[in-house]
This record gives sequence, structure tokens and C-alpha cells, in this order.
Amino acid sequence: MRHGFIFFVIIFWLVGGLSIEATAEDGYRLWQRYDLVKDTKKLKQYRNHLQAVVIEGNSPTLTVAKQELQSGLQGLLGKSVTFNSQLKTGNILMVGTPQNAPAIAALALGEKLKPLGPEGYLILSTTVHRKKATVIAANTDIGALYGVFHFLRLLQTHQDITAISISNAPKTQHRILNHWDNLDRTVERGYAGFSLWDWHKLPDYIDDRCLDYARANASIGINGTVLTNVNANALILTKPYLVKVKALADAFRPYGLKVYLTARFSAPIELGGLKTADPLDAEVKAWWKAKADEIYTYIPDFGGFLVKANSEGQPGPQNYKRTHADGANMLADAVAAKGGIVMWRAFVYDNEVPEDRIKQAYNEFKPLDGAFRKNVMVQVKNGPLDFQPREPFHPLFGAMPQTPLMAEFQITQEYLGQATNLVYQAPLYKETLDADTYAMSVGSTVAKVVDGSLHKYELTGMAGVSNIGNDRNWTGHQFAQSNWYAFGRLAWDHTLSSATIADEWLRMTFNNEEQFVRPVKEIMLQSRETLVNYMTPLGLHHIMGWSHHYGPGPWVDKKHRADWTAVYYHRATVEGIGFDRTAAGSNALAQYFPPVQQMFGNLTTCPEDFLLWFHRVSWDYKVKSGRTLWEELCQRYYAGAAGVQQMQQTWNAQQSRVDPERFRHVKTFLGIQEKEARWWRDACVLYFQSISKKPLPAGLPRPENTLDYYMQLNPRFVPGI
Repeated sequence: MRHGFIFFVIIFWLVGGLSIEATAEDGYRLWQRYDLVKDTKKLKQYRNHLQAVVIEGNSPTLTVAKQELQSGLQGLLGKSVTFNSQLKTGNILMVGTPQNAPAIAALALGEKLKPLGPEGYLILSTTVHRKKATVIAANTDIGALYGVFHFLRLLQTHQDITAISISNAPKTQHRILNHWDNLDRTVERGYAGFSLWDWHKLPDYIDDRCLDYARANASIGINGTVLTNVNANALILTKPYLVKVKALADAFRPYGLKVYLTARFSAPIELGGLKTADPLDAEVKAWWKAKADEIYTYIPDFGGFLVKANSEGQPGPQNYKRTHADGANMLADAVAAKGGIVMWRAFVYDNEVPEDRIKQAYNEFKPLDGAFRKNVMVQVKNGPLDFQPREPFHPLFGAMPQTPLMAEFQITQEYLGQATNLVYQAPLYKETLDADTYAMSVGSTVAKVVDGSLHKYELTGMAGVSNIGNDRNWTGHQFAQSNWYAFGRLAWDHTLSSATIADEWLRMTFNNEEQFVRPVKEIMLQSRETLVNYMTPLGLHHIMGWSHHYGPGPWVDKKHRADWTAVYYHRATVEGIGFDRTAAGSNALAQYFPPVQQMFGNLTTCPEDFLLWFHRVSWDYKVKSGRTLWEELCQRYYAGAAGVQQMQQTWNAQQSRVDPERFRHVKTFLGIQEKEARWWRDACVLYFQSISKKPLPAGLPRPENTLDYYMQLNPRFVPGI
């Protein structure tokens, strides 16, 4: 009897443990947490206005819209909602298009819907057959699905729905995630586990995680995904992989998510047995046309190709003394008949070290403006170097009025502490998008270049290098989810503020309590500046560790190329520090329009955030604070480390307002970040002190270890190299 009792207790404990584990908050649900609305007034309003739902039409997209509403409304309202095919009651939610819903057609919304295009939608409070109704109407089923997600976001963030009048459409056409996923499922610069694409089990098994990935992307308007690394493997273009890609494309299609692939330029040689990959060779053109046609037999709505060519050892048209336009046009012709596009990356630099690496993309692409096919977009990184914590906007923005430019941002945190650091990147994205190029006049922002309004581009788009892996919480760090979310929201509407997006994400991902949202939003909004201070203040750049880019490495020198070292960029000597890019130096400033040149080129008008990016400055130069440059540099490093400590204090005060699992996760990671911030601070201050020969400013504590100690550290376990 006693043994039976003990056995029962053990089983009860195990089952209980499993039950607790199953309901634990692990971050898997992202911002799509449809938990009961806790505000009783809002809950009463929502229940009153959402007594029934009418969705007419049974397409795969409307089917997933119905499923989303069923789960979303049941969770948020705490009760089942009736789904009717006929209008029997008032206070209904009606979803559809004029083509599939006669009641919506009767509202005569054509003039309002016409300018919204294939993806836009209306959300309106109105009457249908004399009954109160909330209508989500669109020109297409995918537009209706986007409207459904917007409506659920209103409920999740406790918005008033009694008198809604929303008209919404994306500002860019192609809003695409770039996965740097390899075929062995490792992810280059991936800090959240392995690739989502399980090639072994495809095409027979589609993991639910892939469907939830598509749902999450649709909820923020992302409509494309490039499955494979820009450092491409030609095997992805072979039949064994194409049947697997087809399975993913079929699963993603109801969510409006198109599939794209990276094209290895030498594939005709590697797969086709040709002797050349010359883009002007007739056999090469025919091979690519046949390959594209084959892909379209598997995936009728295949989006097209992303290409990295003649950069970091990747093959390209320059191998055959051809231009980037020659290569891009050859591929564009192969997919044009089926509506495909080519995204040709402008991240190029010569195998030989140029005079100033940041000038090369402009030098190579500016002369080709107007030479590309209409279905080609040149994909340009936000800055001219390589996704640094802070860079000035890329000079190509505004410089190619006849060639659609697609902005490329890095969501994964390669140079931003990777997945151990809380860094909300919307301010970084906005800093670029809001920058004025002066291409035509004042107000010629990067955003207006990218959305096509400045130069009337026929193609528009924005790309984000994914931070997603198979970690249970998707992104490694709970708060890194906000960067996936922010990219999608800004790709849809670049006018949104960083604060608005952070507010949405926090309320949807955690809770709507103002005592939580207000201080944690402040953490998010300050986090990027905090990181810049403890890593690369005052315009310093590319001083990270060698190869893995993790941790400080301002001493990195004598590598395969000078421009792969830190000393190439900071150029510190006893006299001063910084890279002179004025006319007296590399003259990279000449690639910008005159008003930008004048602002950045003058020491007194150059924003201090970019001081050492554009100027070589004496250690004793007086900055705006009244301190010397050396003193200011030290103060910034120490302020950055102190900022992380403040983030810790703010987060710790939220323990009662956050579930224990995610609270502990973030607290632990902030502890890691605080150590890393002090590591960066001490290592950089000691190194630059060894160069400048200046004493540490009074009042600042001494670094914990010696410079030699920091130089010998080897973070050998860093993932994602």
C-alpha cells in the first residue's frame, strides 16, 4: 500500500511537472499571445461589439484568416464567438472582399479600396443591413488577412473599437527576410540555434513551426523569404532540393509569403557542366532560363533570386570582365516572363584592398544607373561598411534615380553583441530611413528613395537579414523578437516611430500594464545608444573581435587584408584617432550630395556620433561637452557600461509584472550583457590609453584587468561564424 502511494505521488508530480512545463512562458508565441483581456471595461466593449463573425469565401488564405480569428477572439474574449455565414445578428465582424462577400460589395467601397492595391485593407465601423458591424475589407484575400491581424493587434493593445476608420496599405512592395541558412542547417551569423528548414524531413513533413513562422510574418506584413545563405550553395537549385522548397512554398502561400532562393553565379559550371558562367554567353543564358523554368514548374509563384557576386570570394560577372548589370540582367531575363525579380546585392569589395573600402559599392554601381532590367533591384546595406552599431547612410541612396534600390538591414545582431545583448534596433533602422540624402531637395530621405516616391521606382522593397533559428523562443534573446517585429512594421510603414512599435510589441508580447510598458519601453529606446557607447562611440567602427565579431578587438592587425582589421579603421596614434574621409583624406565624402558633404566635412558641424568616421582628430580636441576627445571617449565607454546596469535595475523592478520564465531569461541575459559591457569598456579604454598615453579621467574606476589579459581572451564558443 505504501509503495502504491509513493508511486501515485511520483506519477502525480511527473504529470504536474509536465503540465507546468507545457504552460510555461518560453517566448514561442512571440507577439501573437491571445490571452484574456484583463481590462474589464475593454473586455466588455469587445464582447459587445464582437458577437458574431462573418467570413464569406473558402480560399486557403481566408481559411487561415478564419482560424486566426477563432483562436484570437476566443483567447482574448474568453469565450467562443459564433461564426455565421448569414447576417442574423448585430454587432458583427465581417471579413472579405467585394468579390467574395455580397454584403461588403453592397457597401460600395470601391473608391476607398482602389488606392490600397492588392495588400491594403479597410477596417470600418458601419452598418450592414441596418445592423452594427465592423468591416475588414480588401481587394484580395491576402489584404483581408493583413486586416485581420491589424484588428487583432487593436484588441491585444486595448484600443477602442467603437468607431474605427482605418485605411492601410504597405509603403514598399517586397518586404523580405534574408535567411543566411546553410544546407547543413547551420546559420551564418545566426545566434538562435539551427535553421528552421529541416531538409531531411521535407517534403513529407512540414513542422508546425514553419506554419507559425508564416503566421508571424503575415502578422507584420512580411511577404517574402529567401531560404538560403547569400554565400550560396548551387545544390539548392537541384531537383532533390526543389521538391523540398516546393513543400515550404505550398505551406507559406496562404499567408502571402513568397519563396526566393540565392543563386550561385557559378552554378552553370558546377551543376550544368559548362566551361563558363559568363553572363553574355548564349549557353549560360540558356542554362539559367531552363533552370528558372524548372523552378517555376515546382513553385508557380517563385519570387526570384537574391545574388551576392564578386564579394568576399563569391563568383560573379567580373570574373569574366563583365559588369554587375550584365550578371543581374541575365538572371532577370530568366525569370521575367513569370514575374520574378532579381535582388542584386551592392555589398562588394575588391579582392585587393582599395583606397577606402566604403567607397567601392558607389564606385561600381553608380556608373551602372539605368543599365539594369526593370525587374532588378540593387540591394544596398543601410550603411557603406557592414552593419556596424552606427554608420552614416549609404551614399548610393539617392544616387541611382533610374535603378530601384532595396534597403538591407541586419536583424541578427552580428555586430551588436549577438543574442546575449538587449538591443532594440528600430532606432537604428529609423536613423537610416529618416536621413536626408538631399538627392533632389531638402527632405529627400532614404525612406523616400526606398519607397519609390522620390524617383518613381516601379519596384520597391526592404530586406532584413533574419535572426531566427530553432531556439524555442525563435531569436535567442526574448527581446530580439522585437527586432523581427520592428523590421516588418517599418517595411510596411516607415513613418511609424520607434516608440510606437516598441509600445505595440511590449503590450502584445508581455502585458498592457502601464507600470510595465513605460519603463521597459524606455529600456528599449535607449538600448542601442547604450551599446554604441560601450562599443563604438563617437564614430568608431569595426573594432570587434576577429572573424566572429564578438567582443572588443581594437588591437586586431596583420590579417589577410588590411580592411579586415580594426587598426585600418581607427588609425589611432599618439597624435590622434579617426579615419579622414574628407578631401584631405580618402574623400569618401565626395560620394554624398553637397549639403551632406558640407555637414559631415566640417568639424564644427559634423555630428559627434560620426566624428571619427569622417575625421582624424587630436586627442586634445575639445568636443561639445567641453571635454577633450580623450576624456569624452572614456566618458562614453563608462556611460555605456553604466547604462546596462540601469537596464538591469529597471528590469528587476518588473519581477511581479512578468511571468517567472521570461523574467529570469531576460535577467540572466542582462547579467551577461553587463559583464560584456564592462569587458568592452575596460579593453577599449586600456588599448586607446596605450596609444594616446593619456591618463584616465579623474573619478572613473580603474579597469579590472590589464590590457594583455583582454588581448589574450579567446571566445572560442561563439556560434554563427
